[in-house]
Amino acid sequence: MPKNLRQGPERRTHPLVWGIAILCTVVAIAVIIVGLAVFVGYLVIHPSVPVISVVSAHLDKIQNDLAGLLETQLTIVVKAENDNAKAHASFSDTSFILSFEGIAIAQLVAGPFEVAKNESVEFPYKVESSSIPLNPEEMLQVDLALKQDKITFDLKGSSRARWRVGLLGSVKFWVHLNCQLKFHPLTGIYMNSPCTSRVK
Repeated sequence: MPKNLRQGPERRTHPLVWGIAILCTVVAIAVIIVGLAVFVGYLVIHPSVPVISVVSAHLDKIQNDLAGLLETQLTIVVKAENDNAKAHASFSDTSFILSFEGIAIAQLVAGPFEVAKNESVEFPYKVESSSIPLNPEEMLQVDLALKQDKITFDLKGSSRARWRVGLLGSVKFWVHLNCQLKFHPLTGIYMNSPCTSRVK
């Protein structure tokens, strides 16, 4: 005959454990609700990505002497554009490097700034390089560019953009520029070509 099983006293869950479980449940539900609100708000507003681009430029001066020293002076106008009708945009950490044949000429920077809805802001940069020493190969490339009346500079950099969408909060991301600026050195005229962060 099997012996009668004896059960000990029933163990109850501590009220503190119940409190923590309820608190975690409330936090999880709140996170889900906020996430849904942001998602629905994004679908309703559907803001487009702010854009940075070069809108105009001019080669004011280029001089290459017999000692192999290159001097340049350029004017570059960079525009930050916010096409959003319902979202404010702000930019920070804006920095671009202008270079020639891999040689850095200047750094173009801008402090934090804001662009209102459906607005744009332009930054005219006056870039003047110090004397840049060139090796014989680079000197030949400059001479060839001057003879062909076509010279190219590289502009690379980025800016940190942020949307502010009312009570829904903000979204941060980076916009990048990586393009070539081409000029006619005899006249300094900019050969207008796409130089923009806009995704094609």
